[in-house]
Amino acid sequence: MTRHGSRLMALSTVSLGLVAATTMPAAAEDQPTRDQLIADCSSGEGKCSFNEPTLGKAYLGDFRQVSNSLYNCSTSDATQSMGWADTVGSTDSAGVSVTVGGKIADLIDLSVTATYSHTWSSSHTENSSLNMTVKPGEVGWISRAQVMQAVTGTWQTHYDSPKWGHYYWYVPDTVTGPAPNGTDGQSNAVTVKTRKMTAAEKSSCSSEAKKGQAFVVKR
Repeated sequence: MTRHGSRLMALSTVSLGLVAATTMPAAAEDQPTRDQLIADCSSGEGKCSFNEPTLGKAYLGDFRQVSNSLYNCSTSDATQSMGWADTVGSTDSAGVSVTVGGKIADLIDLSVTATYSHTWSSSHTENSSLNMTVKPGEVGWISRAQVMQAVTGTWQTHYDSPKWGHYYWYVPDTVTGPAPNGTDGQSNAVTVKTRKMTAAEKSSCSSEAKKGQAFVVKR
């Protein structure tokens, strides 16, 4: 079978996992791990491409704290302008961070841009400030949720000389990262959240430094 024919065979069975472009399967001990192939893509040792990207439906990610916390030990509402900052990155199907500006991120962006005519970013940073009001005996902070989207495709790794016995290896992957605000009708969200102080926190309010005061604790 020619090399081209072998590549077609490998692509048709890529959902099974790591696949070599050959009709003869390699022995288990001779097969690379997924991490080894991705590392070769990242370092440039393997000539890699991210083929046939498919974008999933955008969704709103989990809320997470993005500001310091305001504790109110006074007997009246405490209102304060609180700054916040948030950076959301990308992870692949193995839970490994996809570094912004790295070769892996660049290859995914190149593939998505060619297929969908818009760029893909592995990281998004945003910051601002928000007025928050915290009632007596409570703690307040700012939380934010980012619009997220998964892109699924297949890594093709080509070596100039056979590695692990083959010129080509294929591995499916899904990378989840931040999507532009408004994608698929989803919008980023920023909100103020509060909770009652714990017994220990209430007890600390009796100290001279905190009694009758509202104070900020860094996250």
